Amino acid sequence: MRNFQQFQRQLLSLICRAVVDSVKPGSKCQTVDVELLAGEQKGGIEHLEAYGFTSHAKPGAEALILFPAADRSHAVAVAVSDRRYRIRSLKPGEVAIYDDLGQSVTLTRSGIVVDGGGSTITFRNAPKARFEMDIESTGQIKDHCDTTGVTMAEMRLTYNGHKHEENGNKTDAPDKQMGA
Repeated sequence: MRNFQQFQRQLLSLICRAVVDSVKPGSKCQTVDVELLAGEQKGGIEHLEAYGFTSHAKPGAEALILFPAADRSHAVAVAVSDRRYRIRSLKPGEVAIYDDLGQSVTLTRSGIVVDGGGSTITFRNAPKARFEMDIESTGQIKDHCDTTGVTMAEMRLTYNGHKHEENGNKTDAPDKQMGA
């Protein structure tokens, strides 16, 4: 019985839940300062993140801390989560990335949904954006390639009413109108 209790204590000392106090994201391996259960403070814990994914948790997020070989001097955070902002409406098989501002990318059963949370969505550092499908917009599409800031609706009106001089005569408007 005594050996079992000792084994149980060792096993329990390998894993601990914690609350994040702060994050230091600037090094190759982000570190977190946490408060373990029973109020024990631990700082500079390496946060091992999945390849290709990183985040900067807010204070109050929760962490799962491991103590390899039950050595409490070298801990690692293997998961940091924040239930305050977690999306709760996913269906089985769906996946999402999200933040505390309501921004998200969700792989739903019916397609991919990008929610800007009320902020602008910006695509950067690419020679072009390629869409191999029809594009539908419920808002205005504005062309800022020149300084006029002309909307697609204004371009359509201009095109559909377009007439010009040709061989001394004024042409008719295009016989094929640009549709909405």
